[in-house]
Order: sequence, then structure tokens, then C-alpha cells
Amino acid sequence: MPTAKETIKKSGKTSGRTKEGKSAVKEETVSKLRIRVSAYESKILDSSVKQIVDTALRYDVKVLGPIPLPTEIKKYTVNRASFVYKNAREQFEMRMHKRLIDIVNPSPKVIEALTNLSLPSGVKIDVKMM
Repeated sequence: MPTAKETIKKSGKTSGRTKEGKSAVKEETVSKLRIRVSAYESKILDSSVKQIVDTALRYDVKVLGPIPLPTEIKKYTVNRASFVYKNAREQFEMRMHKRLIDIVNPSPKVIEALTNLSLPSGVKIDVKMM
């Protein structure tokens, strides 16, 4: 039965490691700009996300998304009357729609263009550099 070294010599294939055990493949540093956009109205959210993506694509940057995140629903139950009609209640809910956009290797021009965007009120934006 041949050993592992003998089979490697026969096939001529070696792993991607050097003698020191380090990987021979060079790794690139990839920076990401992660933009998380949220709003109560989905139409306003979609229009602002389209505006962000169009701005990023204008500068030839790779854009991942928009990825829809789960809608956060807050429900509230309120009594209709003060004292007498305890069983009569109303229910209200607020829906928070969210989207996620990743911009890979953003240039300073892209970041400046994104900061100068004027988005409608009611749209919340969180930006992280990764």
C-alpha cells in the first residue's frame, strides 16, 4: 500500500501550502460599506433604496442588494371605552420595513455622493464600514 507522500509524487499534485505551512494564495483586503435602510412606508423605502443603488452604480461600484429584511411588526391593543365596555378593544399595528445594501470596495467619490443624497423624511439609514 503506497503512503500519502508516494501518491502525491505519482499524481504530481500538491496542496496550496508552502513548506512553512502558510497558504500560497494571497488574500485581498475587501472593504464593504453596509447600508441598512428602514421606513414605515414601503413605497418611500423602495424609492430611496433605488436612489442609493443608482448613485453607487453611477461610479461603477459593485452593489449587493437590496436585500429585504424581515418586517418588524409592533402591535398595540387599546380599550375603546374607559370603564363600562371592558371587552370592547381596538388593535393597532406599526410595520417597520427594512432593506440591506452592500457596496464592495467603495471609493471616496462614492462615499461623498452617498452622503450628499437628499432622501425623503421618514427614512432611517445606518451605515457601517466593514
